[in-house]
Order: sequence, then structure tokens, then C-alpha cells
Amino acid sequence: MRFTLLRCLLPAGVALLAAGPTSAPRTRTFTFEYTATVPALPATTDSLELWLPVPHPDASQELRNLKISTTAPYTLTKAPFGNTMLHLKVPAAQAAGLTVAMRFEATRREHQNPYLAGAAPKKLRAADAADPNMARWLQPDRLVPLDDKIKFWALEVVAKAGAKTDLEKARAIYEHVVSTVTYDKSGQGWGRGDIYYACDARRGNCTDFHAVFIGYCRAVGIPARFSIGFPVPAERGTGEIKGYHCWAEFYTAQTGWVPVDASEAAKDPSRRAYFFGAHDENRVEFSRGRDLALTPRQQGQPLNYFIYPYAELGGKPFEGVKREFRYQDVGK
Repeated sequence: MRFTLLRCLLPAGVALLAAGPTSAPRTRTFTFEYTATVPALPATTDSLELWLPVPHPDASQELRNLKISTTAPYTLTKAPFGNTMLHLKVPAAQAAGLTVAMRFEATRREHQNPYLAGAAPKKLRAADAADPNMARWLQPDRLVPLDDKIKFWALEVVAKAGAKTDLEKARAIYEHVVSTVTYDKSGQGWGRGDIYYACDARRGNCTDFHAVFIGYCRAVGIPARFSIGFPVPAERGTGEIKGYHCWAEFYTAQTGWVPVDASEAAKDPSRRAYFFGAHDENRVEFSRGRDLALTPRQQGQPLNYFIYPYAELGGKPFEGVKREFRYQDVGK
């Protein structure tokens, strides 16, 4: 049986490799405030547990002056994939109206892959540290299976593009996703990072775009990983941030880890080439990976991804925690 789903070839005139060195990476420094507020709780509840993602420093972001404000005792714990999280547990009678406010200063650097930006391969290999979770980035996620149908579609994309190397295959997959998926948050089903939803509907948000990109890369043997955080408006200033943003990276022996943002490329076609090999500085990362077990372990199912507050009442998931996110550029 032949599986087809209105997928496309690499568009005519699109090169498989990004070209030319770029200017020095841009940076941006801002404060970020993340606030979670617990609403009134059912009278029959005995206790509430709450987890918040806490951003982690890496080569693309520096973090300073982390301050946690709350009336309840809490812990900060390390978790797989370099993640950090805040956890607290309080009696339900004390939890209603509880606020946890997290504030920090971040300097975010534009993340450019050195190889695609024109650096010598030997310099890249010296700087690109091995990821201890590499095997995980070749495995399926709950909503991104690597079954025969997904593998068939992924192989079809790279074959029709004539891609031979892993870098060429990843570029073919990127162009395919950007060309065939529309950024559209209407209706239902979007936002879960469900690869079959994205392939059927051919629309969604960043999680849906990157479900296809990551799933197809893994299906052809290319490690790919998922990160999530918040977008910061390009205009310097201050304001509220309404929701999250996510992105991806893939790995080849030729290039090391390569940043990709397929959904931003679809929203702004003029930056399509840029977002294969770069993440801009207008973002902050909070956590990496999907199907996450929290620390300490939640009683509910692994989290699809971890960016908003997660709570449990009596060991059962509770979705009523309110949230607010704000940024302010330093010096503004």
C-alpha cells in the first residue's frame, strides 16, 4: 500500500545548504517574570502539589538574579535533559490564592550553527560537546511515533529531494514542513505536537510543525530534540507574553547540533533560509524534551511538554492554576 498525504518536493530553486558566513551573533538582555496563582480549591481536597519549569543556562543564554517569591516552602531540583524545576506541596486549606512569582534576568544570544555560518569544521568539533541523551533523540515520543507510515513518508521526502547526506536530508525535511504546513491556530487539535494531526490537517502551531520535523528526522536516523520557552517581542520595551514558543535542533557528524525554527520560517518566508541553522535572540528557553517525568515524580502521566505550571490535587492533575508572563528589556 502506498501512503500519500499531499506532501511536496523540495521547492525549485531552494538550495540544500545554507550559504555564507553571517555577522557576529546578536544578544539581548531582559528581565522575565513568571507568575502562577492557585484559585479556590474543592473543599474535599487534602493537598496540592505544584511544579514550575525553571530556565537553565546554556551556550545561548545566561541567567542571573533568580528570585522566587511565595509564602510556601519549595525546592529547586534538577531533572533529565538539563531541566530544572520548582516544586512545592501544601495543604489545600493553605493553597487557595497562593502565588508563586519567579523573576530573573536573561541575556539571550542568537544561536547560529558554526558550520552553516562558515566556521571551519575542526573548530566546530572542538566546541560541540556530546549530548549524553543522544540515544533518546532517536526514539519516538507518545505523539510522534516512528511507525512504518511515518518512516515511509520521511524516506519519500528525502528521496524525492535527492538528499544523500544527513545535512541534506534534514534540509529536505525542513523545506517540506515549511512548504506544506500552515501556521493556523483555528479549530481544534492543534498545539499538542501530534504528528498525525499535523500531517492530516497540514496546519497548527510551533509544536505541530516541529513534531513533523523531529519525527521525520528521527525516522531517517538523524537525532533531533525539542525545546520550549517563550518568545520575546522583537520590539524592545516591556509587556505581557501570551503564550509559549518551541523550536528544534538536529545533529549530524558534519555539523554538530543545528538550530531550526520551522514555524517562524512559515510565518515569515523572508527568513526561511535563516531559520535553518539559527535561532534569533528574541526567546528564552525553559525546558527540553517531551513525555517528561517531573522531579519529584508526578502521579499523573508524563507531561507532553513542560512550560506552564503543572498541579495535582490529591494525586490527580489539576488545570486551574492561573499564569502570567511579562518581560522588560534592560535599560527600557
